[in-house]
Amino acid sequence: MPPEALAAATARRHELTRAKAIQALRELDRAGAPVTFASVAATAGISRSWLYTQPDLRGQIQELRAAAAPPGPAPPARQRASDPSLRARLTVALDRNRQLAEENTRLRQLARALGDQLSARLQSGNDQPR
Repeated sequence: MPPEALAAATARRHELTRAKAIQALRELDRAGAPVTFASVAATAGISRSWLYTQPDLRGQIQELRAAAAPPGPAPPARQRASDPSLRARLTVALDRNRQLAEENTRLRQLARALGDQLSARLQSGNDQPR
């Protein structure tokens, strides 16, 4: 598939996913149902992780969730995470994010190389599968 067609297909998929998410947000809000990342993702049939990558949708979900949530009392001190515990969890999360970013980079390079190989085979007329 030519890179231009791949980019166009990716853009169409992104817009379709956004439209599904926006429609789900509206439906949940109109119905008075809880608006959470999980409920929007389930209603739209999309992934929660994708929602978190969309700043405008993430903001809308957080606003609707905050508006619906009654303020509650703070948990007792013994149930709250300590600062060292939070720092340790943050360090682990940052390390994992770094690992995933490196893996994504490697996968993108591999995808690019495989696409180049396929393009070269198709251009040479050798489009028979091995």
